[in-house]
Amino acid sequence: MQFKPEQTFADVERLARAGRLQEAFGLMVALAERDEPLALFTLANFFWQGGPVDRDIVKAHSLFVRASAAGHADAHAFVTNLLGNGVLGERDWRQALERLKVEANVDPYRRLALQVLQAMGVDSEGNPASLPTGKPLSDKLDVAIFPALFSASECDLVLAAAEQRYQPSTIHEANGREVPHPLRSSTGAPLHWLIEDPALHALNRRLAAITGTMYEQAEPMLVLRYAPGQQYRPHLDALPGVANQRIVTALVYLDDLYQGGETEFPHLGLKVKGERGDVLIFRNLAADGTAEPLSEHAGLPVISGVKHVASRWIRQESMIPPTS
Repeated sequence: MQFKPEQTFADVERLARAGRLQEAFGLMVALAERDEPLALFTLANFFWQGGPVDRDIVKAHSLFVRASAAGHADAHAFVTNLLGNGVLGERDWRQALERLKVEANVDPYRRLALQVLQAMGVDSEGNPASLPTGKPLSDKLDVAIFPALFSASECDLVLAAAEQRYQPSTIHEANGREVPHPLRSSTGAPLHWLIEDPALHALNRRLAAITGTMYEQAEPMLVLRYAPGQQYRPHLDALPGVANQRIVTALVYLDDLYQGGETEFPHLGLKVKGERGDVLIFRNLAADGTAEPLSEHAGLPVISGVKHVASRWIRQESMIPPTS
């Protein structure tokens, strides 16, 4: 199919609205070959998520790099984030920070991220310069709380990153159909690798440090929002039939202006109502590597106000996808 040199991404959108999806996709590919920024960025997102094309995050990364070089602002931020966390290539913390400083000149969120990061006590690679000691909460299970591990501004940053990304909590059935989550009635915002800016990355490295694990072992942070009446019914974080098991959970309390909503461990007789910035960690596996029954926990129903927490589920081995 031949495309005219004067065609633009507006023509892609026009074809898509008319239902001529194959033509729209073909034109977008042609425009990407000419380094048109929006075509490159959109095609990169397709490869990142899957859909019109098979999911290929390595190819998505290369397209984001090209879109960034072509001047696409969001692509520039994504490349910065991936440089900072090293998920799809060699990590370059110094270059990520230099790029973030440029982005902060024009983007309010990136400015906030830079300010929060500059206030942190981190070393030259984004690791925490020092760590507090946690307070054990049980003699039956490894469960401890780290008071004020996140500052108020750091909590604000996590909430700002999540604000436009909340989705209803769902699961996929065996047939692939998406249905409401049977245990969790909250909404959730995944802060995945593309949107994990250097400040969020430094916070995740802090969580790795207090749990004695590596950054690469954890799933992306998930921010959960509970309105009045919403809850997370009793459950185990360990997953059935999974080889790379969740060994530790880190739960960050991002606010405390709500009633109810305590984290309850029914087999321990323990309820935790963390204050803003507190981090709760607990072990999910028994000594034999099976799910620890004592780690069963619930997020009790919120009575009033809105509760925000961030979960970081840490696995036995790396969660970073291979690049070759």
